[in-house]
Amino acid sequence: MRIKRTVNALKKRRKILRLAKGYRGCKSKNYRIARQAVMKSLNYAFIGRRLRKRDMRSLWIARINAAARVNGLSYSKLMHGLKTAGITLNRKVLADLAVNDAQAFAALAEKAKQAL
Repeated sequence: MRIKRTVNALKKRRKILRLAKGYRGCKSKNYRIARQAVMKSLNYAFIGRRLRKRDMRSLWIARINAAARVNGLSYSKLMHGLKTAGITLNRKVLADLAVNDAQAFAALAEKAKQAL
């Protein structure tokens, strides 16, 4: 007796069509086209997760640079000063301080100035 794939094949197709829900036209109705669209979108999502890390880092650097210039330093001088002063804060934390706690950031900038 041969094995029929009906149940498993249907589950596989349903899963793809569920992922393609909301796509326009045939991309959400036709299995073959939906499969291609889902594969493409999952690939974009994979790439996007890596790009988001780059984008966030550049945003943090822009925020730190803006706050550093208010305190009379450039971004590179601030980072060099912090390193020589032995202050090891990452860019995420520095950007958060620059936006939410300007006094604490000014104190860090002053320490960086003294270390230069």
